[in-house]
Amino acid sequence: MIFLTRKADFSSSHFYRNPNWTDEQNAAAFGKCANPHGHGHNYTLEVTVAGEVDPVTGFVVDLKLLKDILEAEVVSVYDHRHLNHEVPEFKDVNPTTENIAVAIWRRLDGKVPNARLHRVRVYEMDDLFADFYGEEAPGNSNQSASSMGLSA
Repeated sequence: MIFLTRKADFSSSHFYRNPNWTDEQNAAAFGKCANPHGHGHNYTLEVTVAGEVDPVTGFVVDLKLLKDILEAEVVSVYDHRHLNHEVPEFKDVNPTTENIAVAIWRRLDGKVPNARLHRVRVYEMDDLFADFYGEEAPGNSNQSASSMGLSA
């Protein structure tokens, strides 16, 4: 088994808000991130797949194909978008770094031929990232993402 990671970048804006709270409660919980006009980030995505090396090609997965999948499923959907307003999975869910990682996993799961999705890592900033290893990953105590409040 070998692990292969591909990176991609996208720029998006978002805000955090609980619609059941007052403006004051949202500001107290989310600070500047509660601004309804949003703010932006230059995100870095790392997608790690796992599989066996093909003895003919030497690849776990064709790198161009993996890049094309990331472009079609994530970058073209998230890049230069306001996540709360333009990306369906965030209509009713705060697009936190954690929730973005879960949503990207769900977009990619099962779409990379001859490899298993192992990890999705989303960097919101150089010093802030979230890792997601799937719904049944070791260490998740068999909790689903939705039971952890990470529904997309």
